[in-house]
Amino acid sequence: MSESMVGQIAVVAGGGSGIGAASARAIAAKGAHVVICDIRIEGAEKIVAEIKATGGAASARLLDATKEAQVHEVINSIHADHGAIHAFVNAVGITGPTGIAAHLLKTEDFVNVFNVNLFSAIYMNAAVLPHMIKAEYGRIMHVASISGKEGNPNMAPYSTSKAAMIGFVKATAKEVATKGVTINSIAPAVVRSPINENTPEEVMKYMISRIPMGRIGEASEAAEMIAFVVSPACSFTTGFVFDLSGGRATY
Repeated sequence: MSESMVGQIAVVAGGGSGIGAASARAIAAKGAHVVICDIRIEGAEKIVAEIKATGGAASARLLDATKEAQVHEVINSIHADHGAIHAFVNAVGITGPTGIAAHLLKTEDFVNVFNVNLFSAIYMNAAVLPHMIKAEYGRIMHVASISGKEGNPNMAPYSTSKAAMIGFVKATAKEVATKGVTINSIAPAVVRSPINENTPEEVMKYMISRIPMGRIGEASEAAEMIAFVVSPACSFTTGFVFDLSGGRATY
């Protein structure tokens, strides 16, 4: 099968910056019309303008992925406008508190991170899947993290939420494996992205020290892998966690 996505509709949630924005560009370059959803509409519109300037097709939607009703409303509206959703990328996420041991955190610190990193993924999965199942075709990619596989100390809310996301991907992928829909995740090590702007230097140094390649990853490197996985070419892999860790975790 071809990696071309000409004629397809792809939705990228959290596509206004970081890995989401890079993924939107990479998917548009494969020929898809990309609908960029973000809680910051100005960020989404900026990426739309960049894609259009290079001859691609894109549009923007405001979306707070932590609001279940809004998620369903926006996804259903996109499907109604375009007649299909072939690919869906979930790049919504926050790090939450970093540099603090778990036993020193409040329960609400975990709840806040889970609302953004896990429950939004559950809402979006539930909103887009019925359309894909009916069409007997779909590609879903959730951006997890290497911390969900290995656990980063002093980042317990983030690590725990991403571990839960990985379990969610594995379970739901098997539920729809015979319906033409794949659900996968990607586990990046630390990547140059706005999500890490407020991460303490000592935490960043720890994460980079764990990478055999000895460098930070680039959002464009994650985007190329994501764009392949949500293309027609990636047709016999589901429930998988794609490694993007510079060799840190190859399992």
